[in-house]
Amino acid sequence: MIEIKTDAALEAMREAGRVVANALAAAREAAVPGARLRDLDEAARAVIEKAGARPAFLGYHPSFAPTPYPAVLCTSVNDAIVHGIPTDYRLRPGDLLSLDCGAVLDGWTGDSALSLLVPGAPARPEDERLIRTAERALEAGIAAAVTGARIGDIAHAVGTVARAGGYGVPQDFGGHGIGRAMHEDPPVPNEGRPGRGFPLRHGLVLAIEPMLLAGGRDAYVCDPDGWTLRTTDGSRAAHVEHTVAITDDGPRVLTLP
Repeated sequence: MIEIKTDAALEAMREAGRVVANALAAAREAAVPGARLRDLDEAARAVIEKAGARPAFLGYHPSFAPTPYPAVLCTSVNDAIVHGIPTDYRLRPGDLLSLDCGAVLDGWTGDSALSLLVPGAPARPEDERLIRTAERALEAGIAAAVTGARIGDIAHAVGTVARAGGYGVPQDFGGHGIGRAMHEDPPVPNEGRPGRGFPLRHGLVLAIEPMLLAGGRDAYVCDPDGWTLRTTDGSRAAHVEHTVAITDDGPRVLTLP
């Protein structure tokens, strides 16, 4: 069922989104050479707990996964696309790192992701271009999230930017509705036909999340952990996301700091 949120619910979701933004900022600050992925997870956890919220990912168990998710963050490095589990892996200069975080505050959920290059080495231009294109795809998707449009308009906007850059788009993973639960209807694909799908109206809240694969192929494989998705050709991937409310005044990003 697709839930349309009240204005009061949108304000509550904004507060949850602020917690997520602050947790991601803490994790990003901790992403220095030599830091363990677990260190980043602990930094995000501390922010979420201090805000009186709870992690949305910890213990989450979708049907495709063999076990519940064991951490607060998803930390996907280099050829990992999404759902990378924080481990004792130590970051290296020039690693491409995607961070995904969700938090629940007063029963409402926020979900956001970003990609970055670990400092300490000259940035590879192809990595910078990949991340910037993912960010532009997200911007295009947000710009399309207006009343009177449809889900397909968002999907088309995201996919057009991704394909124009020559990047792959994993077809089975994308954005989603969000509210009391982290994953709600409707799904928000990262590629689609304009003018199709559920109509956008004031109070609909969506997580828009482009995932771009540098090798240009859409294929991916899953690690033995049952969670981490990787490119099949070893090329790098970028993942960015915001929780966005459709309003009569235009799209409102709920996961900004």
